[in-house]
Amino acid sequence: MCLAVPAEVVSMENGVATCRVGGEGGSEIKASLMLLEHDPDPGDFLIVHAGFALRIMDLQEAREAIGILREMAATMDQYEA
Repeated sequence: MCLAVPAEVVSMENGVATCRVGGEGGSEIKASLMLLEHDPDPGDFLIVHAGFALRIMDLQEAREAIGILREMAATMDQYEA
């Protein structure tokens, strides 16, 4: 199963964005921008799935999604302990 995740655009080159997942110090991933209507700006958040940026998210929506994912991860950690 794959999960689409919010990722912050760090840089862009040749239609591919380098994005940070998980905030400062998080993992970096590459995402094709070919499915977007227009290019994002550095600092924008994208919803990324299977290496493709699906859409640009507004900051509030990105913060809410990241918070939900963190809550889910914390819940899973409780079950693994």
